Amino acid sequence: MTRRPRLFLAACLLLATCGVGVTAETAGGDPAFLLPGERPERVVDGAAHDFVFTEGPAVACDGSVFFSDITWSRGPRGPRGGFRAGNIFRWHPGSGRLELFRSPSGMANGLAIDARCGLLAAEGADRGGRRITRTDPSTGRAEILADSFRGKPFDAPNDLAVDGRGRIWFTDARYVGREPVEQDSPGVYRIDPDGSVTRVLVPDGRPNGIALSPDGGTLHLAIFEPGERRLLGQSVARRMVIERWTVDRDGALRDGRVLVDFADHDGADGLAVDREGNLWAAVQRRDRPGIYAFDPTGRERAYVPLPAPTNLTFGRPPEDDVLWITADRSLWRLRVAKRGYQLRPG
Repeated sequence: MTRRPRLFLAACLLLATCGVGVTAETAGGDPAFLLPGERPERVVDGAAHDFVFTEGPAVACDGSVFFSDITWSRGPRGPRGGFRAGNIFRWHPGSGRLELFRSPSGMANGLAIDARCGLLAAEGADRGGRRITRTDPSTGRAEILADSFRGKPFDAPNDLAVDGRGRIWFTDARYVGREPVEQDSPGVYRIDPDGSVTRVLVPDGRPNGIALSPDGGTLHLAIFEPGERRLLGQSVARRMVIERWTVDRDGALRDGRVLVDFADHDGADGLAVDREGNLWAAVQRRDRPGIYAFDPTGRERAYVPLPAPTNLTFGRPPEDDVLWITADRSLWRLRVAKRGYQLRPG
């Protein structure tokens, strides 16, 4: 999730009036990435359900799709005027049934599924939990995995990913919220299976989307820094890039480099990887918003126009060639020519 709520919601509404074809360019690219004639399909219409800002799709072990609706404290209130503090919904593709899974969600943003089929949530700020939680989808019982670093609360956990060793990686960067900023810098963190929390990176700019390669040896990180803040009295420069980092066996990051540079355009929010290590990104640039595919060298290989995309994930076999996408306050699906990677239960 990125940007200030009023500005971004206005952009979402503006893009929504244009439909999926918000640019003159149509979907295209390497046929090894996109299937001929396939276009994004809106499967849950946010306007019909009064959604505010959808984020964080995650495919459960049974194939159902969780996603967040970030309601903002300044957005629509409940019937008695109270703040909604976010919702997590669950959509069942087989029946088309939409279920309210958790409300309030603690302003949950990015979601992920761990090897025990638990639902992990990065709960943000703006009256949110500012923590990482795990919820059992079968019982609804939740536990807090991490809510602070060095004795101070996180600022606003944004997105997260899990590796094959059970480690949880997440980004913490404040974009909205009235709570005090208590960490000395935005950061990337790792939660180890023993519960210990390590800040593995203080990035140059606010970290947003995060994704791991299938072997866990590469971490992709979206830096979405509009430059609309000051840190320790100094102006922060605008920076819109996707970085690629090598992950050592002990969980340290090294050899970071810029994989994609969006220059003066707004950059990527959510990220996903396929089995071949290609990177798929929800990109918010206003002149060309949509889903992008990049090969491991950072070369753009495919593009699909879509208004106001925020995040994406691949399905599970046999639907692992389907991208589930949150965009334009809705949930979408897009079948592609690649097979995605998901952590297997076990």
